[in-house]
Amino acid sequence: MAYTTINKSSDFFNTKLYTGTGSTQTLTGIGFNADLIWLKNRTDSSTSHVLTDSVRTNAKYLKSDSADSEGTYTFVSNRGSDGYDVASHSWSGASSKNYVSWNWKAGGAGSSNTDGSINTTSTSVNSAAGISISTYTGYGGASTVGHGLGAVPKMIIVKKRSGSSYDESWYVYHEALGNTHTLGLNSTGASSDVNVWNDTTPTSSVFSVGNDSTNRSGNLFVAYCFAEKTGYSKFGSYTGNGNADGTFIYTGFKPAWVMTKKTSGTGDWMIRDNKRFGYNGKWGDLYANTTGAEGVSDSNTQSDLLSNGFKLRMTHSNHNENGGTYIYMAFAEAPLVGSNNVPCTSR
Repeated sequence: MAYTTINKSSDFFNTKLYTGTGSTQTLTGIGFNADLIWLKNRTDSSTSHVLTDSVRTNAKYLKSDSADSEGTYTFVSNRGSDGYDVASHSWSGASSKNYVSWNWKAGGAGSSNTDGSINTTSTSVNSAAGISISTYTGYGGASTVGHGLGAVPKMIIVKKRSGSSYDESWYVYHEALGNTHTLGLNSTGASSDVNVWNDTTPTSSVFSVGNDSTNRSGNLFVAYCFAEKTGYSKFGSYTGNGNADGTFIYTGFKPAWVMTKKTSGTGDWMIRDNKRFGYNGKWGDLYANTTGAEGVSDSNTQSDLLSNGFKLRMTHSNHNENGGTYIYMAFAEAPLVGSNNVPCTSR
């Protein structure tokens, strides 16, 4: 039987590899008009991750590895049905440098959502793929924000875009942590008990914000919300075993992209995908919280992408400490069994 109504995962998520030319270049083969675009220079250290989306416009960007406010630079332009242009900047298109672009399809520029006590400036929604992008202005104190998914988000990532006072960090809600705890996307820190979600679990229409970190009065914010879709996306947790024959995590699909983070102690946000190297046995991980270049075949980051999940192949405490707890988010290359009843295989 089919595991999902999304029979072609690449209609909603896709990874693109490219080499910079030193001038503006057009990327094609994305497969859709990308609404959330995440770029990283794989070759050079000290080059930030760039996140841009269709709600904040092409000229605005954020860095997952930094608490900096939103910057202004057109890294991406001319978005179309199969790709977009990238600038010649060292973070997006320097000559002879290798890059990765991770792409998600939401719902275009979107429109205001009025489900919460705060009306969003705009909310871009793809309910079939379980992703929404919302911008809003902080009100102060306990409030709610509409996400438009029509399903309960399993993971929410919020960043304050404006203002140079108070807390500028990224904040991450994950169902496995519950509504009292959070993680920082730009941080190695363990999960902490702070009131950024107003100690309230998201509903199928809104998520809650509880203090200045996610709702400072007059400041601008962006929220990326993700609901789980069987056979396409998974947001869960696992316990490490400290063994090179490491923990196996079942997702129910062949992963195209996986990001993991230790919650019981310090650890990096490790990102793996199915395009870089393209086979198990050679690894090249990137970290959302650092500017570092891709680490090739690092014995501390080894893991396999399989037909129905992913398996750790390292003992490093960042990713597989014995008894350590971790969260993950994953998107599919293909469901375990497609609508044609043909099973997929590992890479």
